[in-house]
Amino acid sequence: MYQWQFQQLGVDGLTLDLDSTVMTRYGVQEGSARGYNPSKPGRVSHHPLMAFVVDICMIANCWLRPGNTASANNVGAFLDSTLTNLAGKRIGLLRADSSFSDNVFLYKLEAQNTSHIIALRLNQPLQRALVGAQGWWTIDDGIDLVSVQYQAPSWPHPRTVVGIRQHINKRVNPKGKTLSLFADDPTIGQYRFGALVTNTTLPAQEVWRTYRGRADCENRIKELKYDFVADSFCLKEFWATQACLTMVMLAYNFMSLFRQVALRHSLISGGKNVQHTLNTLRLKLFAKAGYIGTEGRKDVLRLAVAMRQRQWFEGVWDKSKSFNLPVTFSPVFTP
Repeated sequence: MYQWQFQQLGVDGLTLDLDSTVMTRYGVQEGSARGYNPSKPGRVSHHPLMAFVVDICMIANCWLRPGNTASANNVGAFLDSTLTNLAGKRIGLLRADSSFSDNVFLYKLEAQNTSHIIALRLNQPLQRALVGAQGWWTIDDGIDLVSVQYQAPSWPHPRTVVGIRQHINKRVNPKGKTLSLFADDPTIGQYRFGALVTNTTLPAQEVWRTYRGRADCENRIKELKYDFVADSFCLKEFWATQACLTMVMLAYNFMSLFRQVALRHSLISGGKNVQHTLNTLRLKLFAKAGYIGTEGRKDVLRLAVAMRQRQWFEGVWDKSKSFNLPVTFSPVFTP
């Protein structure tokens, strides 16, 4: 089903974001275990791994895992499974946070010639490399960048690393972390640092700006939990829960395809494309009273739609015909 969904798309060179989330459990289900749980520390949970296709707001893969599983556990096999789901689509860029920055995964991406930008953990060798780096340059007030060739102790060769530092007093809510080795330094202690490893040829500024788009993963995860109640389908058996979770992901993809095909030109407000949530679409589009009748010898679907919405509703209906679904009804609006 994943393959069929992506075969419907005429785009290639997709941007893929890897992320994980915590789904708190309140019973005794298979796979539920105590692990990292920021919202409810100490409570058992599942820890699914997800792959998001950024360009088209779809999900390429989702694996349910026990709550005590590390974020990057078996991520190589997960990537292979994701490539199978993409039905031959090429990954133009892969982005991930520091949980996925181990050398084995980086080596796999390089062997597959997959362009990537991945955050790095600020361990002590990297902290020293960032502080000793020459050529920091300012791109905005309180934001400096540097590009260096850095080789971690576990790496077989140097890799391109882009360092970012943001001044605590010059930026509102600066991103990054304070370097623990230099926390007492009066100058370095005023900055928060981050680091990105990449095999692209993009300038340092573009590497940083491109990676920032990965924050949209959190919006997709929230939508899955709040609109599609992805964390509410929990059964006693682990694989049954996995099956429910997979159906939620496929439903999300179908809704995303519907948005792009039927609503792409219909949800424009103030010159901007509007990405309505499922709750909004449920009230605006799906929850409409109606009944099937006839008009002459023609089957019609009589809908109770407000006058101000009828032109928009007819446009969505006509656009939906491109799906080639076996539907022969024509909409007729009732007073």
